[in-house]
Amino acid sequence: MTPAESPYQSYVYAYPHKTAYRPLPDRPSLADLWRGEKQDALSLYLHIPFCEVRCGFCNLFTRIGSPEGLTTAYLDALERQAGQAREALSGTAEFALAAFGGGTPTYLTAAELERLCDIAEHRMGADLRSIPLSVEASPDTATADRLQVLAERGTTRLSLGVQSFLDEEARSAVRPQKRAAVEAALGRVRDAGFPVLNIDLIYGIDGQTAVSWIKSLDAALSWQPEELYLYPLYVRPLTGLGRHADNRHTDNAPSPEWDAQRLTLYRAGRDHLLANGYEQVSMRMFRRSGAAGASAGEYACQTDGMVGLGCGARSYTSKLHYSFDYAVDAREVRRIIDDYVAAPDFSRAELGWEMTDEETRRRHLVQSLLQGEGVDLAAYRERFGSSPEQDFPSELTEFAATNWLAAGADRLLLTAEGLAWSDAIGPRLFSAGVRERMAGYSPK
Repeated sequence: MTPAESPYQSYVYAYPHKTAYRPLPDRPSLADLWRGEKQDALSLYLHIPFCEVRCGFCNLFTRIGSPEGLTTAYLDALERQAGQAREALSGTAEFALAAFGGGTPTYLTAAELERLCDIAEHRMGADLRSIPLSVEASPDTATADRLQVLAERGTTRLSLGVQSFLDEEARSAVRPQKRAAVEAALGRVRDAGFPVLNIDLIYGIDGQTAVSWIKSLDAALSWQPEELYLYPLYVRPLTGLGRHADNRHTDNAPSPEWDAQRLTLYRAGRDHLLANGYEQVSMRMFRRSGAAGASAGEYACQTDGMVGLGCGARSYTSKLHYSFDYAVDAREVRRIIDDYVAAPDFSRAELGWEMTDEETRRRHLVQSLLQGEGVDLAAYRERFGSSPEQDFPSELTEFAATNWLAAGADRLLLTAEGLAWSDAIGPRLFSAGVRERMAGYSPK
């Protein structure tokens, strides 16, 4: 297996990736961007760019700690942005889903989380108690008072980033945590009564074996989470692991041994969860069969518009995806947050990517094909007036020849092996323009 044939090319959670965004020379007004858009079932995302520590694998837009007064100033800016974003929407706009992400939203104090919910409700008009609300948390910040606020304000899904229940693996991933603290946090989460608990785990950590991986999975299963996400380890530029990686642990040239380890652990984890009553929703996501309300917080971003608030959030209209600047390096992240906090005007889009008809089709295919349910062919034809085979003949012919596609009369599906190679399939569907932009991005 050569690096070009690695099954771990890129985690495609959105298309196009933010590294394809560039400054918009005309800085279009949000009012113009949202005029005429479907706004009866919008999604709302609030981004909190703070964490207590930065894990070795993390390439998210986040800052470690905050000087006194910074979180207050950040929420002030978030409130200013919310007011201007709401003014850009129609008076009848409604939200169907909401999520708080980061960073770590529960880095905020209980009182600050109350204010965050107030911004979503009173400034944006999202009724958090009547729509699915998903919130991310870490074990150390999942305190009883914070969880109580989130539960009372309508959170339906709490996602806890655990990564590993084994202390030695957590250390290897440069994630300082103890299993006792993780277990205590899970107890508090369950006591708070959220309908859906999700636990994030990572495989491919240096020193991890099939035996230790199953031990970590079993520790998670003892809490009977409604959802589990299994993430392959990636080592990105400018991350803690990326700065000190050996040749075996680099995403630009992953070794055959590391790829084989990750594939072996993926298959072991998948089979273990399937044997324990979970259904596979995607390469990463597994849902406990029959779990009540397990779909809460899920967001299908093929068709719905999304309003993102916060300096690390992105927003989607049918014609433009837009956001603020993006960085991983600590100094650059601090600069972007400082600029955001000081900004008086959020009425225009700064960076983005214009969506053509071709890009919209690619996005729909990427977001659908990588799910276990695959592409609904009738829905695709109704939306675009064509079939995926007509629009992407070369890509789908290649996938079929590689035994990544399953036969289906009404759906285009990935085989079990195709799902395992999702992180290689997704990037193969990127347009030439997106590839060029991403290749021209300089990490900062």
